[in-house]
Amino acid sequence: MSTLILHGCGTGTGARAAHDAPARAAGSVRGRQRSFTVDLHCHALTEAAERLVATLPQKLAEREIQPRMMGRESFDLTVNVMLKAAFPKLTNLALRLADMDAMGVDMQLLSPAPNQYYYWADPDLARQICRLINDHIALLVAQHPDRLLGLGSVALQHPELAIEQLDYAVQTLGLRGVELSSMVNGLELADPKFERFWARVEQLGCIVFLHPLGSSLGERLNRHYLSNIIGQPLETAVALSYLIFGGTLDRYPGVKILAAHGGGYAASYIGRSDHAWHMRPDARGCQRPPSAYLRQIYFDTIVYRPEQLRHLIAEVGASQVVVGTDYPYDMAHYDMHGLLAAVPGLSGEERAAILGGNAARLFDLSPGSGG
Repeated sequence: MSTLILHGCGTGTGARAAHDAPARAAGSVRGRQRSFTVDLHCHALTEAAERLVATLPQKLAEREIQPRMMGRESFDLTVNVMLKAAFPKLTNLALRLADMDAMGVDMQLLSPAPNQYYYWADPDLARQICRLINDHIALLVAQHPDRLLGLGSVALQHPELAIEQLDYAVQTLGLRGVELSSMVNGLELADPKFERFWARVEQLGCIVFLHPLGSSLGERLNRHYLSNIIGQPLETAVALSYLIFGGTLDRYPGVKILAAHGGGYAASYIGRSDHAWHMRPDARGCQRPPSAYLRQIYFDTIVYRPEQLRHLIAEVGASQVVVGTDYPYDMAHYDMHGLLAAVPGLSGEERAAILGGNAARLFDLSPGSGG
């Protein structure tokens, strides 16, 4: 996979649009009774981890690779417009809480900014990076436990270390799981190298948030921001397909995966996967038709259009869909209440479940725990 230095969640329409979006979204709930709402896709940046790697050759090299992979126009807009607008909200808790109130969000599940995976780090450095990130996320949650939950980071390029970090994040810090990219140094998440990691995830009963960084298609997508528009959803679909077809979800049926961006293209064309499973022995690495596994994966609502969300719900079930905004980037969708209200055929009970009921069940939350 191509290396990216920045979170590929948007190149934008301008700093003002990226900064003001949550405030505009307040109109979606003003004057309307709403359900308990939990946002499971939003990011926080750990500045100490950035300082730790800032002068390292691998980090510096990313600034040469990024414009080639994203394209110069998208790179410049991302760095000079979008990220400058998003940075205060990635790092300022007061701004985050104010935006949550404006959006009608009771709780957020904080996950690390994906540009901080740093899968190139050696074991000693990786230990330091993840410790800084995990401690920081836990500290944010501890300041407002009624509004925030947290996910940690693990150095999956070193699987045994990753298991130690997973245990520390979940058992010591009380984080609810970890965030992973769609590939780790060219290896699929379903690679045998990671088998013990998945076993431990199942034992702990925690969440793995699957959120890609960049695209393995590299320079082919370096115009028109296709590295994000097409690349990110494709990466999620490929990673999920390997976990399904390769039997990982058969061996560890208790693993809880939350797939970003509506799971990418995984649910959109799942009929083709099922057809291949029925027709070809080389597509029979899993015990059941691939569509059956969608019912044990969680998907966020970042698909933008009501009809697209309706299709996702039809394929995976309302019980497997949760709110996500991608706060605070400009590819985010902040009007989750308006989006769900516009989904055709969705019952009030299903809408309430997607807004917060499913998250409450998943994390054992009280609907009155949000601010």
